[in-house]
Amino acid sequence: MSVALHWFRTDLRVADNPGLSAAQSSGLPVVGLYIATPGQWQAHDDAPIKLDFWRRNLLALEAALQQHGIPLLCIQVNSYRDIPARFEQLLPLLKVAQLHCNAEYPLNERRRDEAVAAVCGRLGVHMQQHLDQVLIEPARLLNKSALPFKVFTPYARAAREMLPPALWLQKIAVQTTVQLPVLPLAKQVSELTFASSNAAWTALWPAGEQHAQQRLTTFCQQRIADYKLQRDFPAIEGTSTISAYLAAGVVSVRQCWQAAQQWQDGAGVFTWQNELLWHDFYKYIAWHFPHICLHKPWKSDVGHVPWRHDQNEFQHWCEGRTGIPLIDAAMQQLLQTGWMHNRLRMIVAMFLTKHLLIDWRWGERWFMQHLVDGDFAANNGGWQWSASTGTDAVPYFRIFNPVTQSQRFDEEGAFIRRYLPQLADLDNATVHAPGLLRPVSYVPPMIDLAFGRERALLAFKRANVFA
Repeated sequence: MSVALHWFRTDLRVADNPGLSAAQSSGLPVVGLYIATPGQWQAHDDAPIKLDFWRRNLLALEAALQQHGIPLLCIQVNSYRDIPARFEQLLPLLKVAQLHCNAEYPLNERRRDEAVAAVCGRLGVHMQQHLDQVLIEPARLLNKSALPFKVFTPYARAAREMLPPALWLQKIAVQTTVQLPVLPLAKQVSELTFASSNAAWTALWPAGEQHAQQRLTTFCQQRIADYKLQRDFPAIEGTSTISAYLAAGVVSVRQCWQAAQQWQDGAGVFTWQNELLWHDFYKYIAWHFPHICLHKPWKSDVGHVPWRHDQNEFQHWCEGRTGIPLIDAAMQQLLQTGWMHNRLRMIVAMFLTKHLLIDWRWGERWFMQHLVDGDFAANNGGWQWSASTGTDAVPYFRIFNPVTQSQRFDEEGAFIRRYLPQLADLDNATVHAPGLLRPVSYVPPMIDLAFGRERALLAFKRANVFA
């Protein structure tokens, strides 16, 4: 008997899964497939906390699929290059008539899927990719000149005009349980090579669709109305913290958009939906401008910036030992939780790329190695925005002063004290810049901010002259 195979990637859920729904709509018995690629994860700098989150969500997915009569087949290869050969073996053994998956947009993933499509073509298997990671297919959303948007605001405006008032969320039904043949290459989820588990990670980031939906519902009920006003204050629980679930596909971007739509429209809802559109925009950029997937700046005229490659200064930044309290507290948040508040991501990135003039690619990689919500497109887009090398980037001469940012967005120092308890006894003025008093328990500032700013301005000006 022939089957329809759904290949799970970053869509670890049953609800509103277009590829899975399409497989079931074929009328064929459905089998799920997950392919672990530890070598590829290492090449992509995926963080241990992120890999553990994937593992736990994969276990939750397996249980959810079992309730629908759908078996989950797991196999492991080293990298994407090994996947086509596995499909050569697997498709005939399972008698696969259709292969479904949800489209992914970075270059490596596109090349992987093209190679698998070639295998399917040779074997006579119908392969279909489905829209899932973004609200609108990137190829459909173009400007009036039929070219890709390069600036977020007109992109977002066009996207909102194209989106219907309500999005259709897809469901699947329970099927008669499929009995898989004995396959030597099959593994249990517990046998796949993931990162070691950590009880603290489990508590911070519980797995499963139910937890993702609870987090989304709580945010919409309690915080979305004030999101525009509170999202920039790291000491306040003002954001959704849904990004890890969105990156792993435990919740869909459509579910997020629709959940927000159910509440009274206002500045908070509009602003949060704009963040979802930023999520889409960076995937859109990766699709239309794949050179950013090759460690290149989006803007060619900044390729001559004389980035510094000072390993010692970079290590101070990584460890949160810059002597700038807000920077150091933010880096401690990342190291301790695998997550960093979005405002702080911009501040620490701009400090590294502007005040220290260190290559943005170093920071981009460090974030991926530690973020539970690490997503190539979003991370690359954020770093290039901060470094003024990317699309819709701030002008190179706009440089956040981290002390001013600290005084504005953590006025009473509550966030700083949470992650830097050695500064707990300082008053609300000094806690933002303790270098003024040089407390014994805290390092002095590693750089004069005015000097760093002027050095960055000069470097970018010279780069533009000789580009």
